[in-house]
Amino acid sequence: MTRRLLITNEERRARLGRRHHLAPGTAAASPIEASNDIVGFHGTDPASVYLAAWERVRDFRTAALETALYDERALLKILGMRRTMFVVPVPLAAIIQAACTDSIARGQRARLVRMIEEAGIATPGQPWLDAVEAETLEVLDRLGEATAADLTKEVAGLREQISFGADRKWQGTVGVSTRLLFLLSAEARIIRGRPKGSLVSSLYHWVPIETWVDGGLPSIPRDEAQAELVRRWLAAYGPGTRRDIQWWTGWTVAETVRALTAAEAVEVDLDDGTTGHVLPADLEPTADIAGSWVALLPGLDATTMGWNERAFYLGPHKDKVFDTNGNAGPTIWLDGRIVGGWAQRRSGDIALKVLDDVGAEAALRIEARAADLRAWLGELRFIPRFRTPVEKELSA
Repeated sequence: MTRRLLITNEERRARLGRRHHLAPGTAAASPIEASNDIVGFHGTDPASVYLAAWERVRDFRTAALETALYDERALLKILGMRRTMFVVPVPLAAIIQAACTDSIARGQRARLVRMIEEAGIATPGQPWLDAVEAETLEVLDRLGEATAADLTKEVAGLREQISFGADRKWQGTVGVSTRLLFLLSAEARIIRGRPKGSLVSSLYHWVPIETWVDGGLPSIPRDEAQAELVRRWLAAYGPGTRRDIQWWTGWTVAETVRALTAAEAVEVDLDDGTTGHVLPADLEPTADIAGSWVALLPGLDATTMGWNERAFYLGPHKDKVFDTNGNAGPTIWLDGRIVGGWAQRRSGDIALKVLDDVGAEAALRIEARAADLRAWLGELRFIPRFRTPVEKELSA
């Protein structure tokens, strides 16, 4: 029997540093390159996109990201894996749409029809939804771009409210506008354009996708797209387990296995005794990287959220730098490991909490990186979308 290759935790951390543009000499030339190479910036928290680019792009300026997003339109904000927002290059957006988002959209459409009926708005719900949807798209085509508030003023059906969580602590209402615009974006019929406000704003102008991307996103067969998405994930995050890939994509076990087979993934052994997967041409050790590296990654960063089984880089710090729902907060990295967390205070200062004994020299480099970040942020202030124990403690 041929013995499988062992890829150690040390090798995994070395790959992470180089492939995620975090180690010395590996900075990306542009936000487009960085986003492509890590299979997308997490986009749920607007500030995190800019902070993620700052750590990875050589001489990063916010204008470079804004140009790619809103002028060149080479990067798109899309709903992707696990119903999470990502900022990705246009070709990758098409792959994600076919591999993940189309199936999400089908489920969301059926859910919205059910919610409309249960709320007593219309029975059957589908014809009513069809009419409101058509009117919304007609108004958006006429206006060219519009916020949700703009559209709600024009389309009466969008003002309807849907109750949820009856007799529960989390009961409340949500507007049809929120659910329908989410659905239309999941179906790649509309897209988030420029924010209304600063770069940390979550209020966007909606735009018909055909006017934002010439011809819209190209259609790709699902199986082909899923295989390509696995190849890209393995190139950036491999080795990883089947569970990592299934969690990251939001697929079923069957879909994950089928995509791994199509990608011709090779099984390897990992330090914890589990089975990992890599691309066939990715069996050689990572070239030596000269020098240690430090990074301050934002909440929900793609690297921090890239695996489901995180022990090789997270260690014992999950309860401190993740919230109870599994969302990562701002983290301090040293040579491929999370060694603490950070937060921005109201003054703008960057507060640090190092959870490991990293030594005096590394501690000084972490402080220096925090000073760099403080200078780059200037007058910008932000609060992470998801608060974690360390972040809340430091920002108090």
